[in-house]
Amino acid sequence: MTVERIILKGITWNHSRGFVPMVATAQRFSELNPGVEIIWEKRSLQQFADFSIEQLAERYDLLVIDHPWAGFAARTRTILPLDEFLPADFIEDQRVNTVGHSFESYSYTGHQWALAIDAATPVASSRPDLLQKLNTKLPENFDDLLSLASKGLVAFAGIPIDVLMSFYMFCCSLGEDPLQKEDLVVSEATGVEALKMFRSLAQKMNPAFFNYNPIKVYEAMTLTDEIAYCPFAYGYSNYSRRGYARTLLHFHDLLKIDGTNKAKSTLGGTGLAVSAKCEHIDEVMKYVEYVASGDCQETVFFSNGGQPGHLKAWQDDYVNSQSENYFAATLPALQRAFLRPRYHGSMYFQDHAGEPVRDYLIRGGSEKKLLNQLNELYITSRTIE
Repeated sequence: MTVERIILKGITWNHSRGFVPMVATAQRFSELNPGVEIIWEKRSLQQFADFSIEQLAERYDLLVIDHPWAGFAARTRTILPLDEFLPADFIEDQRVNTVGHSFESYSYTGHQWALAIDAATPVASSRPDLLQKLNTKLPENFDDLLSLASKGLVAFAGIPIDVLMSFYMFCCSLGEDPLQKEDLVVSEATGVEALKMFRSLAQKMNPAFFNYNPIKVYEAMTLTDEIAYCPFAYGYSNYSRRGYARTLLHFHDLLKIDGTNKAKSTLGGTGLAVSAKCEHIDEVMKYVEYVASGDCQETVFFSNGGQPGHLKAWQDDYVNSQSENYFAATLPALQRAFLRPRYHGSMYFQDHAGEPVRDYLIRGGSEKKLLNQLNELYITSRTIE
């Protein structure tokens, strides 16, 4: 008698960090569970940020998602509340071993809609060889950064979503977390100061960088010898691993934007979720538990290009030895990172607010007018049902 083989389909994003560890964990899981096959597909980074999980959940059993979707998930129930299916002690282990707010970022309305298998926030990166050649030190504060940028040695990610996240960072670093009230993005005083500071740096940038996401920044830093420092972009530990790129990048905690405290950036990362349409609950939950476990995160997941979401991996000596100390060096930035709101309409604001901020950075204009425009978008997003 032939036993029917269970096939599960998953969707993730098309970078070595997003795709390869999922394929590797699926392969190993299938070896340990011969009756189950997991097939992973991939989508672009922009599609990863934009494409509705409601549509993806119709086609896939497993979804790697961005945490601002948590409110949408809670409202629509398109993905399953994992706390109702996984052991309580396992969920508690995930909570205790969170990297910053990563675990909390997928919690909403009392349920856990995904597990943080990947943790990230904007951090600083450098080419130590170029800095040494130029007899230049890492910038410690914003004035140092402007001075280095004036020499054409600095880049940052300038596409709309990234400049919006960086605007949040400037606000947080000036002492006010944005989006804490239902009708105001940030106070006028903080917003104006944040925008002016951000533009003072943007004016010293090569305009090409306004078409770059973090991956393109890191590719430019490693493929050429023109960029010595990036002050903030979502970290990719792949570029600190031997053999991945032409040359190694070193990653660091953020500099002091307010002159006193290290900057506070905007949490990113990804979570592993399960479609409500999945017909093989026992098998899919067993795989989710495997991938998110500390043991897998610091071994199979990391060794195949993953950027773990489990604290055990971030503190592991071997993991750090293989990545130029990426995880230990940037962990402080992760631990204090700002957690975006995840209300049902938050993706509407995120999708529409970045473009006007980017336009301001490129062309200038009235900071107050821009803040009013952002407030209108924000208020609209709060009314979406």
